[in-house]
Formats: sequence, C-alpha cells, structure tokens
Amino acid sequence: MTTDNTDQLREELLAAVAGAKDAAALDEVRVTALGKKGRITGLMKDLGAMAPEARKVFGQKLNVLKDEIAAALDRRKQGFDAAALDARLGTESMDVTLPVRPEAKGTLHPISQTIEEVAAIFGVMGFEIADGPDIEDDFHNFTALNFPPGHPAREMHDTLFLDPAEDGQRYLLRTHTSPVQIRTMMNQKPPIRMIIPGRTYRCDYDMTHTPMFHQVELLVIDTETNMSHLRGCLQEFVRTYFGVEDLTTRFRPSYFPFTEPSAEMDIGCSRKGGELKIGNHGDWLEILGCGMVHPNVLKACGLDPDVYQGFAAGMGIERIAMLKYGIPDLRTFFESDVPWLKHYGFAALDIPSVTGGLTR
Repeated sequence: MTTDNTDQLREELLAAVAGAKDAAALDEVRVTALGKKGRITGLMKDLGAMAPEARKVFGQKLNVLKDEIAAALDRRKQGFDAAALDARLGTESMDVTLPVRPEAKGTLHPISQTIEEVAAIFGVMGFEIADGPDIEDDFHNFTALNFPPGHPAREMHDTLFLDPAEDGQRYLLRTHTSPVQIRTMMNQKPPIRMIIPGRTYRCDYDMTHTPMFHQVELLVIDTETNMSHLRGCLQEFVRTYFGVEDLTTRFRPSYFPFTEPSAEMDIGCSRKGGELKIGNHGDWLEILGCGMVHPNVLKACGLDPDVYQGFAAGMGIERIAMLKYGIPDLRTFFESDVPWLKHYGFAALDIPSVTGGLTR
C-alpha cells in the first residue's frame, strides 16, 4: 500500500469500528487493524524496506492513522461499556428493607483493658503514668535496686541477657518495671507519685508463667509517707478493682532487696468446690508484693534517706486479669486465638472509670 491509499484504509477501518454490533465484534476490528498481523501493523513492518526520506513521510502518516483508529476503538468501547452498565442497572435491584449485614468487630485485649482499669483507679488517687525502655543495663535493673552480687536474679537461668556491647556493658531484657522507678527518682525531684505499667521478661513458661508478661508498679516518694499510707492505697485499689467494697486484706512480712520493710498482700477468697471466688469467705490469696523503699535505693538515686521516704508495690497484669475475668491459662493471652479474643475481649469504647466500666 502506498501513501495514497492510507485515506482509503482509514475510511474502511473507521467504518468497521462504527459498524461493530457489540464488544466482541469491536475486538475483532481491533485485531484486524492493530494486532500482530493487523493491516496497520503490517504496513509498519514494511517501512524498513523503503528509502529513508519516503520512510519518514510514510511512517508519520501511519502513526497518525494508528492513533486515530486506536482513539476510535476506545470511544466505541466506552459506549459499549456504558450500555452494558445501563442494562445491568436496569435489571438488578436491591431490597433496602433488608437488615444491614453485621460486620466483623474487633475487641480490646484483656491486658489492655486491665491496664486501663488500673490507670483509672490510681489516676483518681493522683498517680501519673511513667514508662521506660525494655532493654536495660545492670545498674538500673539490679545494682540501683539493691540486688547484691551473686543474687539468683542475676543468673542466666532467670534473666534474658543480650550479647555484651563493644564497651563491655552487659544489657538485658528488664526483669521488672522497677528500673523506671530508678530513672524517675534520678531525674525528677520529689514528691513523686506514679504507676509504671509495661512488659517484663524472664526465662519461664508454663500455665502461670510466660517469657514475656506485664507488670504494673507504683511508687510514692515524699517526706511523710509511711506504711499506713501504703496499706490504705492498696486496700482501696483491690476493693475498687474487684468490685467488693468490704474486701478483707492482710499484709505478711516478706523480703525484697529494694524495700524495707517488705510485705506480701493477701485478699479474701474462697476455693470451695474447686472454684476461686474473691470476697470475704475465710480463705486468703496472695495478690502483690510491696514495702517501703529501701534507703540504699534512695541513695543510689541521689536522694537523702534522712529526708525522703516512700513506698512501692508491684503486681502482674495478667494475674489480676485472670482473677477478675476467670481466665484459667496465662499462655492464652499471647496465642492470638480469635474465638478467645471475642470471648474475653472488650468493646473499644468501653472506657474504664471509677464511676463505671470497671466491671462487665
């Protein structure tokens, strides 16, 4: 075909495009014109045998023709698509009286909910929330907390140590949230009143232990705090958290390196019939450890123990959640089991407060 015949080819192809009765027929026209063996494609292949000047002129005309046919095909296809959509809309219908299909709803994890509950209770008492790094050094995790050299907690079988740093410093995954107490006392002037919720890590795994778990600690430092304040604060917390107004408590002497005197707190319960029930039923359940901050800890933080004193306490988030919500196995908190999460989870807008939302 010569350049004189491109106009004839244009007319033939445009007529074929306009005469296509449906999308399938239009696609056949496209293949005939622009396919690998199409009429325009064949002419493009013949350009190599032409003289340079003639190739330039004829090639330009073919490119114009190719673009024109492609645009015509596209317009015609849009017309068929619009007609098909109109036909579909004309035949399909929707019953707007049908109920809305329920959508999947996420739930708040019991650990998150419990942390919010604890924060709500202590927030009313004037406590602030503090946070710190999960990776700690030996000083903040052990030495400043009055752990003597050779203490079992420093051994590899209890603590998850990291490889030594280039400077020889030994780092570890914190075994408790108490290092945040140290960091706060070293950087904040008393009075201090804070709670510290967060992840902690130890080498253990069974129904009541996992390598990673959550703790919440509280710390009060000022010039007048004493053991009676500690007792009143914790007693008010457990009564509000478990929803038992007259819940009995008792404090038993204990030992922790970072407190002196130290105590463990028990709450009333019943174990009749193999069922644990919180309340004044004649039996006791250990719930947390506490005590007055050891003078050596105050000294390590740059505070004068002759001027300042205070108390600290700590408890496991999973443990108090298990007791309140009847969760039998600690490991299930971290298994990402969807039915379990639906059963024990909380609505995202169920925000805890001391005036409501602390009980289901």
